[in-house]
Amino acid sequence: MFDGKSILITGGTGSFGRAFIKQLLVRHQPKRVVVYSRDELKQFEMQQEFNAPAMRYFIGDVRDRDRLMQAMSGIDYVIHAAALKQVPAAEYNPMECIKTNIHGAENVIQAALANGVGKVIALSTDKAANPVNLYGATKLASDKLFVAANNMAGGSPTRFSVVRYGNVVGSRGSVVPFFKKLIADGADSLPITDPRMTRFWITLPQSVEFVFKNFARMQGGEIFVPKIPSVRITDLAESMAPGLPQKVIGIRPGEKLHEIMCPEDDSHLTLEFHDHYVIRPSISFIVSVDYSSNAIGEQGSPVPQGFAYNSGNNTHFLGVQEIREMDPDTGKRLA
Repeated sequence: MFDGKSILITGGTGSFGRAFIKQLLVRHQPKRVVVYSRDELKQFEMQQEFNAPAMRYFIGDVRDRDRLMQAMSGIDYVIHAAALKQVPAAEYNPMECIKTNIHGAENVIQAALANGVGKVIALSTDKAANPVNLYGATKLASDKLFVAANNMAGGSPTRFSVVRYGNVVGSRGSVVPFFKKLIADGADSLPITDPRMTRFWITLPQSVEFVFKNFARMQGGEIFVPKIPSVRITDLAESMAPGLPQKVIGIRPGEKLHEIMCPEDDSHLTLEFHDHYVIRPSISFIVSVDYSSNAIGEQGSPVPQGFAYNSGNNTHFLGVQEIREMDPDTGKRLA
């Protein structure tokens, strides 16, 4: 579905954007691939690696609606990956987070509608489910904007969906590269915020593949959630540095013990498919959609009332050895 198409990725110089574009160019023959981001140095560095004829690089901020309007001219598909994501930074700089994550989402929607973009997928986070921090609250607002945008479309063919998953293993700002650096620098202990803490575990290739699949699956208005394992932060530390002491430093501002991707309050809206969940819109659309069967014919069924998909009560946990054997570059077990 991407052959001969034009694709734009906001925040395209980030970990996800680079991984997605790499797979896109290997698996398809797109007409244009537009990297839209505000960091000129990262774009320059990315051009050295991705210089295919289809590649285009646009300096721009999602806060700038006029620039987005210009960048989306002739675009078929959009992935909205741009966001301010650091939880403590958002707590200390709330207005900046709101400008990018909420106002930026609104600008992406308006630009997509004005240019007749076919499909838009916005990347979200587990922190948007029952948020306790500003980052999560802004992404919840962003999710609501993208879902409601399907009603704003009117006669436009543009459809909007959301993909929600947890922290990506090895991405910038995640705990894995942080622990790796401490270990390489000879640290005498690893800092653990709370020994009870759990997180969902998804690798970068897995997140990219999930987005590819959901472009084919989407009908507009869904929140897609992958079925993925959880890890205990203590097991992660032990897998990376066996025997190294762990020092409890306390939870950071706005941090949770466990993350949620499908809240209990949304259980009446949640459908289970073989490898993912779908949270249906809570609002009615002008055109009725049967989300129990997606665009490629996969069938889903309602979850039990009160169901919650929580990293702390997940049925699938990775143990220390499993974490150690997992290749973060592929998401597969090492031979």
